[in-house]
Amino acid sequence: MVPSRLAAAALILVAFSESAFAVTIDWVSVGDIGNPAYVEPQFGFTTGSVSSPYQIGKYEVTNSQYAEFLNAKAASDPLGLYNIAMGSGHGGITRSGVSGSYTYASIDQRENMPVNFVSFFDSARFANWLNNGQGSGDTETGAYTLLGGTAVPTNADTVSRNAGALVFLPSEAEWFKAGYYRPGGGGTSANPYWSDFPFANLPYYGNVAVLISCGAPPGGSISANCGGVGDLTNVGSYFAAPSFYGTFDQAGNVEEWNDTNLGAYGRAFHGGSFAGGGTAIGQYYSLPENEFDFGGFRLAALPEPSTTLLVVSGAIGLGAARRRRIG
Repeated sequence: MVPSRLAAAALILVAFSESAFAVTIDWVSVGDIGNPAYVEPQFGFTTGSVSSPYQIGKYEVTNSQYAEFLNAKAASDPLGLYNIAMGSGHGGITRSGVSGSYTYASIDQRENMPVNFVSFFDSARFANWLNNGQGSGDTETGAYTLLGGTAVPTNADTVSRNAGALVFLPSEAEWFKAGYYRPGGGGTSANPYWSDFPFANLPYYGNVAVLISCGAPPGGSISANCGGVGDLTNVGSYFAAPSFYGTFDQAGNVEEWNDTNLGAYGRAFHGGSFAGGGTAIGQYYSLPENEFDFGGFRLAALPEPSTTLLVVSGAIGLGAARRRRIG
């Protein structure tokens, strides 16, 4: 018999409870189901309509969380989950030892900064690992099926979210809605609308010009790490600038992978970054194997795992990437 999603969530709780160093995620809920889509007027780019409730990470996945993943699954690292660039510059994780006995550690004072230098496939494998209970849980099945046992899977062009996935990368629409959608009653509109930036209660983007502040934290209610700091900041440092649904750093720190497949363009990613750009509403994409210094990820989840996951809840150069911006 196939277990229900709630039963699967219970299994995740058991697996999490067995680990003294389990990765935990803080979730926020995104409701307002069946919301109207955002339609970009010039190019017809359409996204953001989501037909069911879901959860999304309040914060980006951090160096300390990703280091736990590496210590569990990358003793020899045949999948290339670690990028040596993580150990210097804007990175936040070091590797010690030799293949077969590698160990990983967050760099002092960078533990709570978002992990970067991760590919779409690294991010998908992290989600799989959570789906499979962490610890020795598999990285190649779960939310996504990755074939070939190689860093870039043999089915790279067709990887998609599996039915029954509990924890996953947000789709473009899910990420977009969590950042930009306003159900109404805030800003200058009593009706549902799309904001220009992912901050709570900003006015309708088409009516009022908004100038985001990219200075150092904590900043004000429309502030982010989006080009004025020069380095990553701890997740949630801009504590006065949550989105409507309660997420942080969607306008800055690192740009974030989505699991939407844009075909020849690669995979969607969204958000601002410490390197600047990408903070306003628009569309972006990159080849999924790219690992860049201002790219990371946050996770999303079905509503059912919320109780079990929250029980243990406590406490991510663009190289050859291509990008398109609309709006």
